[in-house]
Amino acid sequence: MAFKIGSVNGVSQLAHYNMLQAIHDFLTADAALVAAGQQWTVLRYDTVSANRELILQGSGLSGTEQLFIGVRTYQSEPGDFYNLAFATFTGFLAGNPFDSQPGARLSGVPAHNNAIDYWMVGNGQRLAVAMKVGTPVYMSGYVGKMFPYARPTQFPSPLINAGMLIGVQNTRFSDASIVMPYKGTRSNFALRNKANLWITPDVYPWNNTRVIAGNGTAATLLNLRDTGGYYHPMRVEPNDNSPNVYGFLDGIFYITGFNNAVENVMQVGGTVVDQTGLTVAQAVAAIIAAGGRAFVVIQDSARTGPSDYYAMEMA
Repeated sequence: MAFKIGSVNGVSQLAHYNMLQAIHDFLTADAALVAAGQQWTVLRYDTVSANRELILQGSGLSGTEQLFIGVRTYQSEPGDFYNLAFATFTGFLAGNPFDSQPGARLSGVPAHNNAIDYWMVGNGQRLAVAMKVGTPVYMSGYVGKMFPYARPTQFPSPLINAGMLIGVQNTRFSDASIVMPYKGTRSNFALRNKANLWITPDVYPWNNTRVIAGNGTAATLLNLRDTGGYYHPMRVEPNDNSPNVYGFLDGIFYITGFNNAVENVMQVGGTVVDQTGLTVAQAVAAIIAAGGRAFVVIQDSARTGPSDYYAMEMA
């Protein structure tokens, strides 16, 4: 696994174009991915058209799989939106447009034309991205596979497509209706099931209010919090009320917002690191060097309630 913390601006070209370039460079050439044999192969990279496109093929964690993901830009100067569309495919046809690739599922992620701070984690099976844009707000996307609670022969392609928008909507980052994909039961979170159909599952623990709300079912009765200043990440698990629990997301965790804040760096294990005066990137590096696991806290758009956060592991 690999991670990248950085920023892009709109000096040389629109910032969301540079964000697409950053994703390309990370997945195809990051030293940790290359060393692990988990870098992605470029099938299409259009840097000329107004709507720029990147389609990649990965080989999974086993090195024997065929996984297909993509990211493209879409924008409108009159509409003042500069977005990315995150896509998960089941194959690739060179003659097909981006949106018409086999099994295509797309979700828009609002970005920006001037400046984007980002956190990315990637490996041979998936890409997860968080971006800080605008006022600021935080936007998230996930494409590729999850870890299934099944053998590969039972559930060979547990694909995920997750973004901030339902499909490719012309929505600006400032729209108050935007909600992160992991939060309960969202149409901007899709799972490819065993029948090769895209479905909208529930997502634990947000869908189970008794887990995060103690003895009541209202999310105002939250009882999850830190323990003596230590925070405990919980797996994010797609499920339904059949009941089925399909698996868990790779590197994405629920974290309580109690006494917490966006861009905090949470440490699990290792020698405790004093983060005073450290940037996010410096804190992550120090925690890993101390033998710990480092998680960056990300919020749901502009929301700051107790259940409006998740943690992305930098690994």
